[in-house]
Amino acid sequence: MSSRAIQHVFVVGGNGFLGSAVCKAAIARGWKVTSISSSGRPYQTPKGHTPAWTKEVDFRKASAFEPSTYRELLEPCTAVVHTVGTLLEAPKYKSAVRSGSLGGLVSAFGHAWGLGAAGNPLEKRVPGEEGTYEYINRDAALRVLETFASGPGSTIPRPFVYISAEDIFRPLVPARYIESKRAAEAAIAQEPRVRGLMYHPHTRPLTTPIATLLDLSATMHQKIPLPGPANILRALASTDLAKRSQPPGSDSTTVLDSPLEAMARALEVPPIHVEHVAQAACEAIAQEDATGPYGVREMRRLIGWGSTPEARQSEVRTA
Repeated sequence: MSSRAIQHVFVVGGNGFLGSAVCKAAIARGWKVTSISSSGRPYQTPKGHTPAWTKEVDFRKASAFEPSTYRELLEPCTAVVHTVGTLLEAPKYKSAVRSGSLGGLVSAFGHAWGLGAAGNPLEKRVPGEEGTYEYINRDAALRVLETFASGPGSTIPRPFVYISAEDIFRPLVPARYIESKRAAEAAIAQEPRVRGLMYHPHTRPLTTPIATLLDLSATMHQKIPLPGPANILRALASTDLAKRSQPPGSDSTTVLDSPLEAMARALEVPPIHVEHVAQAACEAIAQEDATGPYGVREMRRLIGWGSTPEARQSEVRTA
């Protein structure tokens, strides 16, 4: 059931890539929006422009790890959308993405794989310390969750939207990335004072051609009855050789399948534009009965996207 009540949304990371889209979508609905980030600066486009809608957002400087910096801002809010996260632990990964630096991205992935100077054991980070997957993807969200849940508010659980991820990046990205995301999801789902909503977006292909190819792959796997590349990868994943070749498990309690299964999902899950993820997040906040995890296909249905070729083609064009 959808509610027309005016929401006051608290966006963690509202001046970032996805967070800014959430702010924009919420403003378009006539909602109030407060954003916190480490800088407190309003969102700017890659070309340095400040969109007109940013004037409607209350951008504040605060740290998710320090509730004292945002507790008063959070108290009047009716919903939270947590968008902060990192795909790689490399220090300069996000700046490379923002600038479109291919060399920077290669260096970041080299760091993730332990190549070159990044492989120096003296530079290895301990899981949970500042800058790690556990610190950024899990602990930041849970600190905001506890602050939101323990604050004054309605007796009805309020929405807490956590932007998680589809498990499609292994083995390109370390397993601890998705493990940290799933650990945060599990904790949110167990918090009775909030209505937990976990989003598994497959967003931000580096170029439009890649987005088009991913969408074509998803369409082919859905329509063609013959075994496709994803089926072959799954067959290989079931072999003893694939199981023996998997890296040793981490300290995480999350049980992951073979990296080949993750690669198969990458071929089957269609990309979804960041603006549509933001629209789906806002729609789930408005729908009082929405709860639990939402994958890409569930997000598409939530915002009225069908599975027709025309709908998929339109989305890829906007990506």
